[in-house]
Amino acid sequence: MQLPRNVIAGPGAIRSVGGLCRSMRLKGRALIVTGRTTKHIAGEAAADSLRAGGYDVDFLVVDEATMASVEKAKAMAKETNADFLLGVGGGKAIDTAKLASTQQDLFFISVPTAASHDGIASSRASIKHDGETVSIQAEAPLCVIADTDIIARSPYRLLAAGCGDVISNYTAVLDWRLASRLRNVYISEYAAALSIMTAQIVMDSASEIKPGLEDSVRQVVKALVSSSVAMSIAGSSAPASGSEHKFSHVLDRIAPRPALHGEQCGVGTIMMMYLHGGDWQSIRNALLTIGAPVDAKGLGIEDKYIVQALTEAHRIRPERYTILGDTGITRDAALKVAKATRVIE
Repeated sequence: MQLPRNVIAGPGAIRSVGGLCRSMRLKGRALIVTGRTTKHIAGEAAADSLRAGGYDVDFLVVDEATMASVEKAKAMAKETNADFLLGVGGGKAIDTAKLASTQQDLFFISVPTAASHDGIASSRASIKHDGETVSIQAEAPLCVIADTDIIARSPYRLLAAGCGDVISNYTAVLDWRLASRLRNVYISEYAAALSIMTAQIVMDSASEIKPGLEDSVRQVVKALVSSSVAMSIAGSSAPASGSEHKFSHVLDRIAPRPALHGEQCGVGTIMMMYLHGGDWQSIRNALLTIGAPVDAKGLGIEDKYIVQALTEAHRIRPERYTILGDTGITRDAALKVAKATRVIE
């Protein structure tokens, strides 16, 4: 299993980047992959810390996590003789740097400026390719450095989305167990238990997760890292990605303006838990308490796309068996589940 060697989450953690790299005996030159806005929010501070630690630093600004961005990062790493890469920012920068470093056989350090999904510490990279978002196997970061002061200043919507991504572990594990019973798919009980425990902690702490609170950020970051660890233990994304993620991926493709990944997964979890016959109301209530969307209106997506996504979700990663089965659900069934769970009116 691949796990981060160090995870640092706390106020001012960005200032420890250079010293931590020294403690891990990294040498030479660093390439920071970041976004246009996050370069000023955290990228330059990370570079200052690295320079104070005796490192040379180069920047690459990316707008999207695409294969083209990955190729640019690989080319720049080679051109500058970079010894390690840092992804400083949101998912676009982190996933680009993660996959580029894997393909160049270089160390990678994750420095998130938001806690919106579990990609900050996982061994998977979400990359846009040929109009689709694909999850590609990569190496887990050597280290995760999460400055909770910086993340607390990011839009609260991102943190709430991160909670939705963690809570979605519930239905992911139910799907995993179903596949184990019906398709003899291997299941790691340890990974499944860790995934469920992580989701339960976020559910139990829903009333304590609020905008602008450093403690809230620290709690969500730990949950996202734990979710990533569960995937590393399992050797796949199964503990944290099931039917609810398939639903979200279809929305990414068909909705004119998709919502955030974690927001869509949270709403998907409500409906998939209903299909599993579980306590979907508690999941809905927790998301409401946190301030995450629970319906199509909250996502800013028309009802018709919710229904379409439900009927097409089984086609995403068909090798991963879920409650949606091999043939999916009918439009009438999709309407029933979406209305029963109040996702559409």
